[in-house]
Amino acid sequence: MTKKVLLLLADGFEPLEAAGFTDVFGWAGLEGNEPVELVSAGFKPVLRSTFGLWVMPQAQVAELDLNDFDALAIPGGFARSGFYDEALSEPFLRVIRHFEARDRDVASVCVASLALGAAGVIAGRRATIYHQIGGKRKDQLEQYGALFVDQAVVEDGRFISSTGPGTAIEVALRLLANLTSPQNAAHIRAKMRVPELDQEWLKRPQV
Repeated sequence: MTKKVLLLLADGFEPLEAAGFTDVFGWAGLEGNEPVELVSAGFKPVLRSTFGLWVMPQAQVAELDLNDFDALAIPGGFARSGFYDEALSEPFLRVIRHFEARDRDVASVCVASLALGAAGVIAGRRATIYHQIGGKRKDQLEQYGALFVDQAVVEDGRFISSTGPGTAIEVALRLLANLTSPQNAAHIRAKMRVPELDQEWLKRPQV
């Protein structure tokens, strides 16, 4: 049976963070050992990304049956581009809660972990976020009850979080491994010429 992943896009999302998922799951659909499908969706027919790229997702959330999906992927974005207006809105958070309630995999990149926090699904879980001097985003994440871990990619149960756009491919590969197999993810990594994960880089503090 084909595994399906919902790529949930908020207005103001960062293109590179979304591209990690579109490319990894696109390659997996062509070259992988198990069938997978990624569907991009938002709450409007056209979205403006962080850096001005206009994007037409494949579907609008209201058109979809969320029960058809095995996992949820959420790229982050910038406040100045309006990302939080949508990513922290109740319709957006309801989608996250739907996947958590059905014990589905949920992957976030960069500040998208704040949406997981606002949805109430990572309290008491290990998670990470884009962390800067002053710790504003770290503090926000902890206020939601998350246990902040200063690593590039963090997994806790079915939840994956990460620190920034450069981690998007690694997050997508981990999600692919969880949905199919580590062998399949390693195969796609090799096909895409993505270097093996450097453990020193993974654990290096952000600040």
